[in-house]
Amino acid sequence: MFREAAARIPSVFSGFLPGAPFGDRDAWQAVSDDLKAHVVGDAEAASCRSWSVIKAQDYRQFSITGNRADFEAAYFSRRRMLNDLVLGELVEGKGRFLPSIVDGVMLICEESGWQLPAHNSYERGGVRHPLPDVERPVIDLFAAETGALLATVAALLGGPLDEISPTVRRRIEHEVRVRILDPYLGTHFWWMGNGSERVNNWTAWITQNVLLATFSLDSDHDLRRNVVEKALGSLDCFIKDYAEDGACEEGVVYYRHAALCMFGAMRILDHVAPGSMAPLWGAPKIRNMAEYILHMHVDGRYYFNFADSAAVIDPCSVREYLFGKAVGSDALAAFAARDRATSTTPHLPDEWNLWYRVQELLIDVQPPQASKVQPARDASYPGIGLFVARDDCFALAVKAGSNGESHNHNDVGSVTLYKDGKPFLIDVGVETYTAKTFSPRRYEIWTMQSAFHNLPTFDDVMQSDGAAFAARDVRADFSSEAAEISFDIAAAYPQEARLRAYRRTVSLRRGHGVEIIDDHDGDLPAVLSLMTRDEPIVHGGSVHVGELGRIEIEGGGNIEIDTIEIDDARLKISWPSKIYRLRIPLLRKRLKLQIV
Repeated sequence: MFREAAARIPSVFSGFLPGAPFGDRDAWQAVSDDLKAHVVGDAEAASCRSWSVIKAQDYRQFSITGNRADFEAAYFSRRRMLNDLVLGELVEGKGRFLPSIVDGVMLICEESGWQLPAHNSYERGGVRHPLPDVERPVIDLFAAETGALLATVAALLGGPLDEISPTVRRRIEHEVRVRILDPYLGTHFWWMGNGSERVNNWTAWITQNVLLATFSLDSDHDLRRNVVEKALGSLDCFIKDYAEDGACEEGVVYYRHAALCMFGAMRILDHVAPGSMAPLWGAPKIRNMAEYILHMHVDGRYYFNFADSAAVIDPCSVREYLFGKAVGSDALAAFAARDRATSTTPHLPDEWNLWYRVQELLIDVQPPQASKVQPARDASYPGIGLFVARDDCFALAVKAGSNGESHNHNDVGSVTLYKDGKPFLIDVGVETYTAKTFSPRRYEIWTMQSAFHNLPTFDDVMQSDGAAFAARDVRADFSSEAAEISFDIAAAYPQEARLRAYRRTVSLRRGHGVEIIDDHDGDLPAVLSLMTRDEPIVHGGSVHVGELGRIEIEGGGNIEIDTIEIDDARLKISWPSKIYRLRIPLLRKRLKLQIV
């Protein structure tokens, strides 16, 4: 798909300016007064803080303890401070933030490595080296982000930086060339793709930022052509792992680092080689990829989540809006515009990609038409076994698929349910990443285990990971009266479960509630787990879930309720200090739940 664009690539490329340069004062003066005040306030706050100190010992902590968060806090704070200072200078234009900007640029340029300790490896799943090797740079997600950040700074603030010293821009150009562009062209990293190995969000995310760095700097034409040719190949490797329905198997959080970064790469390519992406904007697969986030939305900041996604995510940005416009999706553009307009926070993404934040300040987003905002009532993504159904009260997502997907949680057959926009049956999500998260011990973490999803366990035997552990005989039927999804999840469990069949049928009877019927054929005692945000109260064969509603149970035994303390910072974004797990023994071959 993308390699076909190579025929439309010119011999000479245009440059790419990731926003209005400092000298375009009219553009920066047009930013709204509220946003100007917010941006300048952030810059003033940043200028009063000290730059973080990063020692070799800090880098080594990951290989010693597995802790990622401490180093990353220091690493990311430098880049966010620089981001805030640059935006403040662009908006205000008085030069008072420039000395601190130079400090930040030079500090980052003097780091021994831009890759995170958790990613300091030369092969997929390989050993993480305790310290970076300055002679063998690793291009990971955040090395590429750093290169893009510094290139954007040079492109937008070049004149004022040159007045301080031309050395600043030359240093940026040197470091980006040595740490990003040379290894990009001279080394094969796994995320670049080889046509057969599965890739993930890394491919689109890094490719976008390499293109951004390449074309924001004054690079030569041969280098630009070589980067583009390699980028097109990687984008083909990325998109091949998507089904035609466009679903992101990594969940809605990673949509913004996957499909949305693919779109960013396409925008850059279409600018530097005008018309090169024209045939792709109308491709159904790319439009489906764009609209995925729209169909995953539940209410407010709540989204259907699975894999390493959270249930609560940040509002949409101008990026989703532009993606909708590019692929001709009025629904996505309107949804993104409304989400931005109704956000209680300023329209600046909570991340440090400077290009993203510059777009928020400079690009006009038209207000949505209310009639085009709502997602489709139902959404079907057979490529990953994901089905969504809604009525005026309930929003239901059913996840079949397999346990071989990226960021897998051993959740084949799980159900997520919202009532009146509030969480009823939940997917907990993932805790703060550590070394264990992406190691052979991943499934020792409770949030990765099927026993902590809305799934059965058989005498403590849970689901196993791998593509072979999957749902079978998946059926989905949608009508105006009901949506019914059914499948057999026996194959998602290992042989020790002694399970011949476990057929789950989930039905949304529009206007009448949700029904879950589990038919069990196995030798071991079965216990169904149900995860809830609100405290459940048992009344005989009925469970009241907070004030939201109740679950009527047929075929179940005495219910036990576990209270789970939530103290992880990442989980706290979505959930209160306590969540709950119901454990319902199956007394017979059939368990029926009626949720109203």
